[in-house]
Amino acid sequence: MNFIAILVAALVPTLIGFIWYSNKVFGKQWQAAAGLTEEDLKKGSFIKILIFSFILSFLLAFITPYLVIHQNHIQSTLMGEPGYGVDNSPVDVYLKDFMVKYGNNFRTFKHGAFHGFFFGLFLALPILGLNAIFERKSFKYIAIHTGYWCITLMIMGGIICGWK
Repeated sequence: MNFIAILVAALVPTLIGFIWYSNKVFGKQWQAAAGLTEEDLKKGSFIKILIFSFILSFLLAFITPYLVIHQNHIQSTLMGEPGYGVDNSPVDVYLKDFMVKYGNNFRTFKHGAFHGFFFGLFLALPILGLNAIFERKSFKYIAIHTGYWCITLMIMGGIICGWK
């Protein structure tokens, strides 16, 4: 796992959020759909919000390689095998050979972005939608947040999958 790629990807939600939720893009529509005022947004410590936002974004970026890089799955499949993690064991030799042959297959920004979009659509949308239904939020509220997460996860997935 590339720690630098994870750190860079962890910055993406904040950077995209500054754009997406700005008044020039969807900020005013989001505020109205969420029932927030300018005064509501001024409450709390912005520094604390950014710190906790980065921590949560880091957690998301940390799990993203397992969502967008296929090669991680062969390692998890072999973990229970005798000799896993032991140098020159049959499992170790097989895994090293596999990674030499197939380690870079589908390791592109485009492929990671493809998976990121689908995780936005099939993971973020249902979670956001379920919360919004019970919070009595509008379709517009769901669409604004889902669009943000689809784009954010596309970029995060692309960075993590394509970074070698």
